[in-house]
Amino acid sequence: MMTFGALLGSLELGMIYAVLALGVFLSFRTLNMPDLTVDGSIVTGMAISAVICAGGGHPLLALLGAFAGGCLAGLLTGLLHTKLKIQAILAGILVMMASYSVNLRIMGKTPNIPLTKSETIYKIADRLLPPQYAGMVLNLVLLAVIIAVLYLFLQTRLGFVFRATGDNEDMVKACGVSCDSMKLLGLALSNGLVGLAGGMLAQNQAFADINSGVGMMVIGLASVILGEVIFGTKTLLRRLIAAALGAVVYRILMAQALYLGMETTDMKLVSAAIVAVALSLGLLGEKGSKLQLTRKQKGAQQK
Repeated sequence: MMTFGALLGSLELGMIYAVLALGVFLSFRTLNMPDLTVDGSIVTGMAISAVICAGGGHPLLALLGAFAGGCLAGLLTGLLHTKLKIQAILAGILVMMASYSVNLRIMGKTPNIPLTKSETIYKIADRLLPPQYAGMVLNLVLLAVIIAVLYLFLQTRLGFVFRATGDNEDMVKACGVSCDSMKLLGLALSNGLVGLAGGMLAQNQAFADINSGVGMMVIGLASVILGEVIFGTKTLLRRLIAAALGAVVYRILMAQALYLGMETTDMKLVSAAIVAVALSLGLLGEKGSKLQLTRKQKGAQQK
């Protein structure tokens, strides 16, 4: 098993990925739309956060900027999909491609921005809390606030309409609500959370790199699926917490794979294997539930 320090590091990083997973959850599960903007919008968040921190700005302002940058990327994907009628997956690919150049310009045409000498929220936390646990406690507080705000939003009237758009778009249209507006809102909010995760990640690892977004969609998807399989989806709050905990479990599995001697170049293969296993477990669970329901119905008929 990995060391205690490695476990703490995995938990800390897993909570950042949990914010990413919540963003993916909104687009992939709530809106029922595959959004590939994630690989670009997370780097947008990292770039904005790093530039503001490196320029002497407040780290919290940097996180707000990262959230706003992610929202703009998601909004652009939504406009391509709803106004130009480009398929959602293709719109996401287009924005992801374009964001590479945009992110490079945000970073001053340099592929990497170091933050070792800049103020970050994690350095502030280290001064206020025991350094060994400071980052984990800070991430836990931020994650709890994000889950609470999301839960309260999704319980509002607007939140119910937003959730209904993914479940039954025709019904929402019949009620006189613009589905396009809900999609724009969902994609903006989803990528805003992804951008926020990128901002936190840049400050946590003390640098931003233009290539850091590769495979982030897979991480978010794996986290959501793992969480649903392991922790269940009975209530809305449980689904949100499951997505967040799925990211933590995913990060621990990845760290354990490294500890067992896997090469860092094999991590994408491990990620794909985790997603495949989680999907198969979910399918087996669905078949098991249907089988149990069939048996109960037969038993009721015999009685």
